[in-house]
Amino acid sequence: MQENISVSGVLCSSYDSFFEAEKKIADYILAHKSEMIDMTVAELALASGTSDATVSRFCRRCGFNGFHHLKINLAKEIAEERGNSVEVSNDISRENLSQSLQNILANKIAELTQTITMMDTEELERILTVIESAKTVQLVAVGNTIPVAMDGSFKFNQLGIAAVSGTIWETQMAFTCNLKEGDAVIIISNSGFSKRLMTLAAVAKENHTPIIAITNNPSSPLGQVCDYHITTATREKLLLGEFCFSRVSATTVIEILYLLLSVSKKDSHDHIRRHELSIYEDKK
Repeated sequence: MQENISVSGVLCSSYDSFFEAEKKIADYILAHKSEMIDMTVAELALASGTSDATVSRFCRRCGFNGFHHLKINLAKEIAEERGNSVEVSNDISRENLSQSLQNILANKIAELTQTITMMDTEELERILTVIESAKTVQLVAVGNTIPVAMDGSFKFNQLGIAAVSGTIWETQMAFTCNLKEGDAVIIISNSGFSKRLMTLAAVAKENHTPIIAITNNPSSPLGQVCDYHITTATREKLLLGEFCFSRVSATTVIEILYLLLSVSKKDSHDHIRRHELSIYEDKK
């Protein structure tokens, strides 16, 4: 695991995949970050109502070498937060809109920073090559992530890359059945645990179609079955407790792919210009 990845980001991204005992540890760490720095394994186990062995396994499951490694990263995170000139917390309310806006901004900036920090440039280059050379790119999602797939399809088509997405699950699956080895499918899922998307991924595998997954958790089923993966960060749980969903990071990944492809694809600007001219009259 990279040294500069936020502990909060890792815990929020992987939270849904944790066992109940592990969630207790994650909940305690997120709520008592400062106190955690001086704790031992036994003290954290006692405070979270778990065991020493569970804490040790939890640290490794999150990608840390051990409890000490987790604390080092947590200390860095706390130092960075305290170094901000504007005081922020994880509290949001209608009673204090000004402070709530600062808190939301700080968490969203952290989401984007962590997402970009976690990107493997070599993996990113491979993903860009797959997209650029694909005959057709299908972007698929279910539920709240569908708008991200739709946005990606629009952007890729602007660049001259044939792309498709849809809002109806059965239509998405029908299209996947027709994909070939020279195509590509991009699966967008926050948790990476969607059964429907796993079924779609299995069909893509049968067709030998490269699978690119954008999820919060590389250890999730979708993260494991894909050929290429981009990990997104989320800190929504810090603001909203049990509810943990954000499209910001996934949308940013699509924007990054779009911008990098726009400068590397030779005729991309011609395609963008042609598209803008075709809709010009509608904007007048």
